[in-house]
Amino acid sequence: MKNQTFSGHQAAAIVGISYRQLDYWARTNLIRPSAADASGSGSRRQYSYKDLLELKVVKKLLDSGIKLTSVRDVFAYMREHVDTEISSAHIVIDGSSVILCDGDNLVDVVRHGQGVLNVLPLSGVKDEVDKQIISLDFPSKKRDEDEDGGNRRAV
Repeated sequence: MKNQTFSGHQAAAIVGISYRQLDYWARTNLIRPSAADASGSGSRRQYSYKDLLELKVVKKLLDSGIKLTSVRDVFAYMREHVDTEISSAHIVIDGSSVILCDGDNLVDVVRHGQGVLNVLPLSGVKDEVDKQIISLDFPSKKRDEDEDGGNRRAV
């Protein structure tokens, strides 16, 4: 699965978001597809497995009540300061604060604060995405023939 790519519609279905949300997040540079970005009219975005994990983390943060602007702050911080895969990080949520557990350090990536209330483990994100891919039974082609009317061949 790690080398497989997914169309925008497949990525949205796997992660549990609308295609419109996915499109907005890509256009506003929250999560851009790393396999193939849209490059004009008629081109298709292709998301990697890693992209799916990041999209699922965004959804989990939003579902936990974190505002989209704070989610952007979290991802900006993690991309700059965290060396591990984003889905293996541990995040603690305290109201509108997001605290990253990085080894023995706790870093409030949105604002300075204390008082941890909820723990949002992200290690299950990988398993959730894997199960959803399997349950939706997507073909292991690099392109979704249904999206482009079967006019393109799989690579």
